[in-house]
Amino acid sequence: MLLLKKYLSIAVFFFLLFSCQSEMEEENNNSQGTISTVSPLTTYLQRVAMVKTVQDNMIDGSSYCTIKLPYTITVNNEQIAVNTTADYQKVLDNINASNYDDDIVKIDFPVTMVYYNYIEKLIPNQADFDTLIDYWNLYPDLLSKINGLNINYPITINSYNSTNQTASSQSIVSDQAFFNFIKNLNENQYISLKYPITIVDYNNQIKSISNNTEFENAIKYAIDYCPENNLVTLDFVAAITKGSWEIPYFYDGAVNTSNYSGYTFIFQTDKSVIANKTGVSETGQWESSIQNGVREVKISFNSGVLSKLNLNWKLFEFNNSQIRLRDVGVTTNYLYFQKKY
Repeated sequence: MLLLKKYLSIAVFFFLLFSCQSEMEEENNNSQGTISTVSPLTTYLQRVAMVKTVQDNMIDGSSYCTIKLPYTITVNNEQIAVNTTADYQKVLDNINASNYDDDIVKIDFPVTMVYYNYIEKLIPNQADFDTLIDYWNLYPDLLSKINGLNINYPITINSYNSTNQTASSQSIVSDQAFFNFIKNLNENQYISLKYPITIVDYNNQIKSISNNTEFENAIKYAIDYCPENNLVTLDFVAAITKGSWEIPYFYDGAVNTSNYSGYTFIFQTDKSVIANKTGVSETGQWESSIQNGVREVKISFNSGVLSKLNLNWKLFEFNNSQIRLRDVGVTTNYLYFQKKY
């Protein structure tokens, strides 16, 4: 009887929620509301739940995969058994012991590589290993694992399928389970996290998260301040003024990405921005500055759907191929650019 009441309450919650929303409003991302597979928070949470891969970069040279423990390597003619994560320090100590050696790391094959998405592959020899690392190096701008934020499991997720109008509740007990849960979501499914949720930040401080906005802000903090997320120094102005961009996601109370389909944006060093669609161009202005430690990006167009971009954007994250902006107010708005090739 208790279980029946539980599922009835979930069903009533989602029925009331979705009966009051239009199709566009179903993509709402308010602080306590539901999120879907395309919602920014969903994609960030999946990256939090990815496999941690940076801890052995001095061995495998890639942030997109890690070598499954245990295994053995040789560094500067010293054999080191890497049985636990604590043994990575032995490797670093050997590498840093002298400035006059080559620090050549030789892996004792075969080893099993674990990719950021939990897929495993047996690597039998050095040649196959080199091929794998060369492959990952072709994609230096993938938005990879977000380090410095660990979720204390279990957590509870309520979900609703708008196609068959069914509601359910699921307990998530690990990062891998959370990653796969998000990966398997379809466009007709909406989820709601049950708060509070506790996390541990990169300073090993325990924090309680009460809503979606707090969770997103905690992720933003990890992106900005956890050293493992900042292994490469990037220049925002240099990135945005190189090449052309398109908009893969725009949200201003509803998902309106389709309004910008076919547009190409070129950000000039003279602070002009050219938007082109099917040979028709409009020139606007852009500027970027640091205010109270946060990078702000302002875009200004005069007409049509382009003027909808004229918000007080703040940078969430970027690399040379991806720029993600948000505007936090009564509704949190999002504007993403991706490099067009």
